[in-house]
Amino acid sequence: MLVGFLFLGAVLFAEEGAGKDDAAGFRGFPWGTSLEEFTGREGAPVSRETVDGMVSLAYENKEMSGRAAYMLVYFSGAGLEGGAYYFLNKDLNEVMDCYRELQQTLVSQYGPGILMDEIIREMFPYESSWNPSGAYIHLKANTRTNEPVTLWYSSPALTKKLIGNS
Repeated sequence: MLVGFLFLGAVLFAEEGAGKDDAAGFRGFPWGTSLEEFTGREGAPVSRETVDGMVSLAYENKEMSGRAAYMLVYFSGAGLEGGAYYFLNKDLNEVMDCYRELQQTLVSQYGPGILMDEIIREMFPYESSWNPSGAYIHLKANTRTNEPVTLWYSSPALTKKLIGNS
């Protein structure tokens, strides 16, 4: 249920390089960073929305681990709460390469994780997730649909809220 809500939440709410995203934040920014500080370093977003007190910023053509991505970043009154990357891949092979490379990077940072599908199955979703220090990281690729590879980060506070423990 959490996973479905996270991706639905991306519609309602929203790196330059690998290794900057970690349990302490997103894109090298600690959880709680102000929206102003974030945009001061990342630049102006292409769009901004506010839903249920959460502000989402959308960016195009951001880079994460050497790959182009659409990026959403989420802020509450307490500051930075989460972020998501949607990777731009041309075909199924690129989707699988992107997923495997990102998964390998995340495994090297956080260990094997909670969901690890190491069995290669064509035409099914691949998912991996981690819970470092109460934060939540979720990587997903679905080879059945034409969805982008998605990488989600949420702060411990947002993670608790999304799973109903706030």
